[in-house]
Amino acid sequence: MENGRYRIGELARKAGVTVRAVRYYESLGLLKTQHRSDGGQRYYSDADLVYIARIIELKNLDFSLEEIGQIIRMGNEDSTGELRRLELLKQYRSKLSEALERKAAIEQRVDELSWHVNQLESAGDAFQRCPGSACATCQFAARCTFQRRMQ
Repeated sequence: MENGRYRIGELARKAGVTVRAVRYYESLGLLKTQHRSDGGQRYYSDADLVYIARIIELKNLDFSLEEIGQIIRMGNEDSTGELRRLELLKQYRSKLSEALERKAAIEQRVDELSWHVNQLESAGDAFQRCPGSACATCQFAARCTFQRRMQ
């Protein structure tokens, strides 16, 4: 580190990303190099480190790089940060809604798989006879897909 500035490798290491990722973020306009040495070498600040941390955080919350770019660009138009805050709030709510839908689908899948595990653990040799004459008295008849097909 020189004069409170990081070279690209130092920034990448501190941010926990690759140099290639830093360059990629720059190419997308998510990160802007403000400082250069007399020889043209890029230097990054703590603010750049914060931006990378924000990018990583948003990616981990299922934001696309396009969505992240939109939010970052809003900072150029909004000196107070209020518009960006409101947009992030809207996006977070949308991501939360999507995650809750995925959670419900996963919970349904877990319930279905648990039922099948329980059925197979309890069935013993009845599994080989299913569907068949035992269906009428089977403890799993109410939910069994074979039973519904036979009716």
